[in-house]
Amino acid sequence: MATDHIRYDVLARDALRGVLRRVLTDAAEHGLPGEHHFFITFLSTADGVKLSPRLLAQYPEEMTVILQHQFWDLVVTEDRFEVGLSFGGIPERLVVPFNSIKSFFDPSVQFGLQFEPADAASEAPAANLPAVPASAPSAAPVPAPSAETREEPAKPSEGAEVVRLDRFRKK
Repeated sequence: MATDHIRYDVLARDALRGVLRRVLTDAAEHGLPGEHHFFITFLSTADGVKLSPRLLAQYPEEMTVILQHQFWDLVVTEDRFEVGLSFGGIPERLVVPFNSIKSFFDPSVQFGLQFEPADAASEAPAANLPAVPASAPSAAPVPAPSAETREEPAKPSEGAEVVRLDRFRKK
C-alpha cells in the first residue's frame, strides 16, 4: 500500500472538527435555534480539559454533556470551547479542547460526528491505516444518550449514514 504523505485522515478529522467549531460558535453568538441541542462526549483526562475535582472523580475517563436549556457563557476559540453548566445543582465551568472530543450529536436532526482521539490518528503510520472512501470520513449518526451526563461513549447505530463533506460546501 502506498504511503499517504498528505494525511487525508488528519485533514478530514480537522475539517469535521471545524464543523463542530462553527456550530458552537453560532450557538454562542445567537443561541440554539429551534429544537437543536447537542450531546458532546469528550475524554475527561485529555490535555487541556478542565473539570472540577468532583466531576473528574465522577467521570474519570470520559464525560458527555448536553447543551440545551441550562448552559451559560459559551465561549469558543480556535482550539476549545468553555461553558458553564450545572451538575446536581452546583454550577461548574468546563474547558473542553476540540481534540478531546469523541462524539457530537444533535438529536433534533439526527446528525452526529465521531472522532478518533487526536493522538491516535496523528501518531498512526499512514501506511497502516485502513482505506476509507473519499466520500466517507469518520462521521456517522450517533444514538441519543439518555442522561444529562454519562460515562459510556455514544455508539453509531447499525446502518448509519455517512455524512458527506459536500453538504457543507457553499454552492
